[in-house]
Amino acid sequence: MNTEEKSSNGLLKVGLIGTVIAALCCFTPLLVVLFAAVGLAAVVGYLDFVLLPALGIFILLTIYALWRKNARNTQSQRN
Repeated sequence: MNTEEKSSNGLLKVGLIGTVIAALCCFTPLLVVLFAAVGLAAVVGYLDFVLLPALGIFILLTIYALWRKNARNTQSQRN
């Protein structure tokens, strides 16, 4: 496994893990309960301004990593 494959796999892992965490925080009251328990309930109103763009960025990162991996596999099959 060369360096490019390792970075592509790492990029895919980061994208998938980030997408799952951001989706969990967006669609479940996980952060709301956590912030209320810690005493930061006033911040809950601003979570959408951070979580939705983060979810979009992680989804785009995952798509890019999959595209890059597919392009590399296609190129290696040609050779």
